[in-house]
Amino acid sequence: MSDSLIKHINDNEFTKLLTETSTPVLVDFWAPWCGPCKALAPLLDEVAPEYHERLLICKMNVDDNQETPAKHGIRGIPAMMIFKHGEVVGTKVGLVTKEELKLFIEEHIK
Repeated sequence: MSDSLIKHINDNEFTKLLTETSTPVLVDFWAPWCGPCKALAPLLDEVAPEYHERLLICKMNVDDNQETPAKHGIRGIPAMMIFKHGEVVGTKVGLVTKEELKLFIEEHIK
């Protein structure tokens, strides 16, 4: 995984991260037992270098962090949300192709 480009966050860091980051933030809500989540991870790794100056990509394990996913109504994973200035501007639930992922990102970071 592109640890330098993808940040693992927890409930305690979430709000601070969103308020202190000027770029849009994509949060991937996932769990280690989730097959589609495992399939999405390499796609995020692949697109991270392309967007690293325009988008902060983060991952949040929903098993270890239950407060934030509950607050944002996460009921199925993988689920991705893009935040701008602390507000949700886009949500995508389920496994996507690399092309769908890039379209989702492009649509919400303009």
